[in-house]
Amino acid sequence: MTNARRGEIRAELDGQIYTLCLTLGALAELEHAFQADDLVALVRRFESAELSARDLTRLIGAGLRGAGNQISDQQVAHMSVADGVPGFIRIVTALLSATFGGDTPLDKPKNPQVPQDI
Repeated sequence: MTNARRGEIRAELDGQIYTLCLTLGALAELEHAFQADDLVALVRRFESAELSARDLTRLIGAGLRGAGNQISDQQVAHMSVADGVPGFIRIVTALLSATFGGDTPLDKPKNPQVPQDI
């Protein structure tokens, strides 16, 4: 069972349910992978909402390892999700939301529409 207060989420990968969590160690791993000097720089990277497939793989891999799973990024790259790429994006969005709270940049459109007068 996941603990939302600890930033844990559940996700189904390759037909198996996993717990993911971006612990402090997992965040340090991501700082190194994304060449970010600190957490603020890392969050700015996520706020760009321009994440590659490799970025999704790194985030999911770090979340899996943060929750105690011994799974490499290479193994994650070969996993599948029932609804494909949108499913991977939903996992990362949920993981970032659980870690940093609230909406994540992936939830928000880049160019929100301006309200129109009627």
